[in-house]
Amino acid sequence: MKNFVILGGGYGGITLLHELLDQKIPADTQIILVDRMPFQGLKTEYYALAAGTSSDMELRVKYPTHPKLNIRYGEVTGINLDEKSIQFQDSEVIAYDQLVIALGCTDNFHGVPGADEYTCTIQTFEATRETYRRINNLPPQSTVNIVGGGLSGIEIAAEIRESREDLHVRILDRGERLLSSSPARMSKYVEAWFREHNVELRNKINISRVEEDCVYNGPDERIAADITVWTAGIRPVPLIDELNVNQDNSGRVILDDLYRIPGRPEVFVCGDCASLPFAASAQAAESQAEQIANVVVAGWKGETPKVQPLKLKGTLGALGKHAGFGSGFGFGGKSSVTGRVPRLLKSGVLWMSKHHFG
Repeated sequence: MKNFVILGGGYGGITLLHELLDQKIPADTQIILVDRMPFQGLKTEYYALAAGTSSDMELRVKYPTHPKLNIRYGEVTGINLDEKSIQFQDSEVIAYDQLVIALGCTDNFHGVPGADEYTCTIQTFEATRETYRRINNLPPQSTVNIVGGGLSGIEIAAEIRESREDLHVRILDRGERLLSSSPARMSKYVEAWFREHNVELRNKINISRVEEDCVYNGPDERIAADITVWTAGIRPVPLIDELNVNQDNSGRVILDDLYRIPGRPEVFVCGDCASLPFAASAQAAESQAEQIANVVVAGWKGETPKVQPLKLKGTLGALGKHAGFGSGFGFGGKSSVTGRVPRLLKSGVLWMSKHHFG
């Protein structure tokens, strides 16, 4: 029996899995899904779990069941490309004939001293649960520093404000405006929303080190907080660095035209670990997974594989449960839309993702 192994049950891995289970799988092939958790966690919504506005249960999605699918729970500690094997923390080893690496990302602390040790994060379910515990155990009038003014930082800051009106929330960003890579109109709307809801904004901040009760802007300015939440960048999981393959400046694996490691036609890389022409996102992972499925199925049928250029629909973000912002998604040709409509659309996209409708 041939083993088709998918490492990671996130957006990319699960999209690929559903695409393949909808096809006629060869009689001599079984699919093995590997993940630490017994369910898919909706990572794009972890900010709401951290703030306490969504429950743990709301962000879980059951894995599918299928006669051709086996699920292996555990911590992967190594990938041996030469021996075509996966090593686990419990010393078990499984062999693969084809492999898809979709292990996602971890926080990028950019070498800032103390950042790893003293900040909370929302990159894993476990870390997000701990962030929730710490934020919601804070006494009234405590201060929360959010490091990073991108989508994740904005969403968790807004959600904390909605959850805990008694807290002082502060966003620390290195850019001149929030969402610096997005249309200026969107940034202005988001910044105005935060001012209206008493969230402090600090721009042009250069975090030089982090301590238990503060961060430092440059060498001398101490910015105190009871908790600091880090949302200032991501990078592929450490296992990717151990593969000894070509990586881009962000640490993502450089692939061939069919999303395979060059010289390793049996190994695909999907999602946050893959070097793509887009920033890492759930949407990019899902779009790429659909194309990888096309390549795999063509191989099963003995046909020449074809892939289409990856296309993203746009960006959606939430400011609490009643406001949001977005670009793309066919908003009548406008570069960005703000207010209630994009928030409702984000809720709809979440519902579709939970039910695997794309």
